Amino acid sequence: MLKKRIIANLIVKNGVVVQSIGFSKYLPVGKPEIAIEFLNKWGIDEIVLTDISASVKGNGPDYDMIRKASNKCFVPLTIGGGISKLEQIRELMQCGADKILLNQAALHKPEFITQAATVFGNQCVVISIDSVETKNGYQVYDYLLKKSLGLKVDVYAQKVQKAGAGEILVNSVDRDGSYLGYDIDLLKKVCSVISIPVIACGGAKNGKHIIELFRKTDVSAACASNFFHFVEHSVNITKACIKNEYDVRIETHADYVENNFDNYMRIIKKEDHVLQKMLYVKIEKEVI
Repeated sequence: MLKKRIIANLIVKNGVVVQSIGFSKYLPVGKPEIAIEFLNKWGIDEIVLTDISASVKGNGPDYDMIRKASNKCFVPLTIGGGISKLEQIRELMQCGADKILLNQAALHKPEFITQAATVFGNQCVVISIDSVETKNGYQVYDYLLKKSLGLKVDVYAQKVQKAGAGEILVNSVDRDGSYLGYDIDLLKKVCSVISIPVIACGGAKNGKHIIELFRKTDVSAACASNFFHFVEHSVNITKACIKNEYDVRIETHADYVENNFDNYMRIIKKEDHVLQKMLYVKIEKEVI
């Protein structure tokens, strides 16, 4: 059985990683290459870097920014934002991208999915679907037009799979930055109608939400952004929480697998006699 993946989603606006709240409010975090460097050290499985300002401004990908970011990345890297031509995908691969993420191009030029999959392979093409819950169910949301399109998310997911998508990233606009947990009903609906891997995004606060996601849905990966930015070793701690129930990669010296956690997934202090013994244990510096 394949291991469940933990993926970090770096939202970039005007060259800066930001904290996104409801697709409408953005708080600056820092430089992409610095965020990637730390996520690598903390043991993330994959990274998605999405430049949300590229399509808004009508620009293509920022190759210089992506090249700097990829130089610090030692896990699979997916790049999104402003991609609409095969030449751009080819250039992104040369800059260090392993996969590309399509949103606007997939919505308004669906044949581009097939073209990209034919040239670069299905495994290279990830489709991002933004979703909002309406009185008519879950519908696809266009972040440029800032409205739902009257297109059901599950129907659209089937269309992009047929067009050649290798994976689908489902992002809940309603849960974005809310820390309320993933939209389980949305993700169950999408997983039930397609056979390609589904990546869940939007609403995660800690490992408890990811455990709930894996327990109740068939997603292949949990993707999060905001809570990874503000807690050192957040990835290691998250994986330690999940490890007891699901098989995930643990590849760092600081693995926390022997720690206990409270109901908020915070580390509980070890007993004093255990800490006393740890004072004399030499830990070699990790080399990546």
